[in-house]
Amino acid sequence: MQMTIEPDAPDWREGGVPVSPRFDDPYYSLENGLAETRHTFLAGNGLPDRFRDGFHVAELGFGTGLNLLATLHLWRQCGQAGQLRFTSFEAFPMAAADMVRAQGAFPELAGVAAELAPFWQSGAQEIVLPDLRFRMIEGDARKTLPAWDGAAHAWFLDGFSPAKNPELWGERLMAEVARHTAPGGTAATYTAAGHVRRALEAAGFAVTRAPGFGRKRHMTIAERS
Repeated sequence: MQMTIEPDAPDWREGGVPVSPRFDDPYYSLENGLAETRHTFLAGNGLPDRFRDGFHVAELGFGTGLNLLATLHLWRQCGQAGQLRFTSFEAFPMAAADMVRAQGAFPELAGVAAELAPFWQSGAQEIVLPDLRFRMIEGDARKTLPAWDGAAHAWFLDGFSPAKNPELWGERLMAEVARHTAPGGTAATYTAAGHVRRALEAAGFAVTRAPGFGRKRHMTIAERS
């Protein structure tokens, strides 16, 4: 499958951090994007302890692909057998060259990044490896998620700031997240905005405010019973 939406071209802030001109928001923490991913999305979803063959991560907001790289790196680092499934919903995908540039800021992930780079450069939206089955679903998640037939064990809610990208944090979309979450599944996000927590609660999640990464005092974790 080939990308059909015109890629977003980021602005590059000092230190090599990409910023979306569409949303005026960085793609990851200005302090340390990888550390933020590990704290918020991996630890926030109880990973790697919950990993097993076929474990399915779903994500709102693919961005630079950092979360995918960090998750696959952790999967391999802990010696998990089997295949990780990873589905990402993205309305405005980055150009391959910008993704590769952004991923190059994290030397710890260089091996995984180099392995996946040819897929981005070819425009692939599906990747199948012995230990990974990845799919990017392009388009507005408010339309694409309801049509998805999958169910995730863990959600990475990683859209741009709710104040700048409110469409990705509304009650209807959070209800769809819940509907596409396996029993006992979880979700985590860097934001602790009250309306996001309430939307998750209304969708049937048990919601907890947890310590955030870096300058963020709080983040949100949620579990579907």
